[in-house]
Amino acid sequence: MAKRNLIGLPIAELEKLTVGLGEKAYRGRQLFTWLYSVRQYDFDLMTDLSKELRRKLHDQFEFRLPVIAGEDVSVDGTRKFLYELGDGLCIETVLIPDVGNGRTTVCVSSQVGCALGCGFCATATLGFTRNLSAGEILGQLISLRDKFGESAFTNVVFMGMGEPMMNLDNVLKAIAILSADSGMSHAAKRVAISTAGVIPGIRKLAESGSKARLAVSLNAATQEKRARIMPISRKYPLDDLMKALKKYTTATRTRVTFEYALFEGFNDTEDDIKAIARVVQGIPCKINLLAYNPVSNLPYDRPSDEKMDWFARQLYPKVPAVTVRKSRGTDISAACGQLAGAKAKTGDQR
Repeated sequence: MAKRNLIGLPIAELEKLTVGLGEKAYRGRQLFTWLYSVRQYDFDLMTDLSKELRRKLHDQFEFRLPVIAGEDVSVDGTRKFLYELGDGLCIETVLIPDVGNGRTTVCVSSQVGCALGCGFCATATLGFTRNLSAGEILGQLISLRDKFGESAFTNVVFMGMGEPMMNLDNVLKAIAILSADSGMSHAAKRVAISTAGVIPGIRKLAESGSKARLAVSLNAATQEKRARIMPISRKYPLDDLMKALKKYTTATRTRVTFEYALFEGFNDTEDDIKAIARVVQGIPCKINLLAYNPVSNLPYDRPSDEKMDWFARQLYPKVPAVTVRKSRGTDISAACGQLAGAKAKTGDQR
């Protein structure tokens, strides 16, 4: 019989597990600390557990982490990792250092591929294969700490492969373990969950009590334009999305980050600026502007730096806050919307 993977199990499940093995519940809490704080994956070295419990754990359970199958390093220091999962499928994770601000952001995947079909995104060309488990999500982060130490990353963003809101239960389970004091002890307020606009997920996040931040890929501020590039907008129209975000900010008392990628000649005019200001009115927010990162065989172009600067100057102060984000890792296809290096391996599995 195959052994059960312990990575991804929260405290409550580990308590239940140890009770089922004839032990006290607190042994589950000790096991939680070994797994996520100490990151010890040899049962024999979990010295505050009895030898009998360690034997039972060894007989029935194991530790499985995604395996680094490839690594690319950009000229700007960005690193992209290709992870192979237990079933042979692959995902990508990106580590982005920002030396000037003393920050390192890790861009985490939540699904193998993506089902949303955004017309500008390389991941969309993969189609959807499956959700990641909480352990596979955490495994990306644990692997990076094992490789680079406790300071491997300061910020976590669910902006890699997949739509996090379509796998929210596992995403929230992973964040709870990540942020637990006896776990990986990473502040949830330094975690951002990005969505293309899946309204039920936004509502569920608001109700969850999680301190993780919300980011929304806006990319167009009229229903007609947004539906052209983001099919999800046909199911969850822009007006409904904005109503849901107003309720979210009221319930959580936090602001939303809107990600707005500029496409040359599509969403970069004065009318688009006015549309943005109109739709975000009444929503506590900031807007991150980024130039579209070209993807082969997709019909969109990157705007000039001058267009980006002009757009930012015109947009603020019409909206509360505007930041121009510099694309990182474009030379290794690690920038926003470019993650598709798993295509060859996932393609044969679907």
